[in-house]
Amino acid sequence: MDFADEAIEWLSRVASGVRGRKMFGGVGIYSGETFFALVAYDRLWFKVDDSNRIDFEVRGMKPFQPFLDRPMTMSYYELPPELLDDPEALRVWTARSIAIARSAKKAKRPKVSTRRKRVAKQ
Repeated sequence: MDFADEAIEWLSRVASGVRGRKMFGGVGIYSGETFFALVAYDRLWFKVDDSNRIDFEVRGMKPFQPFLDRPMTMSYYELPPELLDDPEALRVWTARSIAIARSAKKAKRPKVSTRRKRVAKQ
C-alpha cells in the first residue's frame, strides 16, 4: 500500500465519502464531490484559508508548492504528521478543510440570474 492509499484509509475513518483521484502526479482527495486535500511528495496537504492557516503555521507546516523550482504556492498546507495518530484531532482538522473547500467552491460558482430573458419579437 502506498502513502496515498494509506492517507485515504485514515481519512475514510474520520469523514464520509472519502475517495482519491489521480491527478498531476499526485492524488486529489475528495469528500463526495468536494476536493479538500491532496497527496504529493508522499505528504498529505489540506485546504486552508484565513480561518485555519495559523493552525498549520504554528506547527511549522508549509504551503504546497506544486513546482519545487518555482516560488508559487497553493492554498493547501502539509498536515502535521502527528495528527495521523490522533483520530479525534484528525476528524476536526478534516472537517474544517472540507468546510473550507465547500465554501470556496460556492464562492466560485457563477451567479445565475433569476430574471427572465426577454425574447425579441420578430
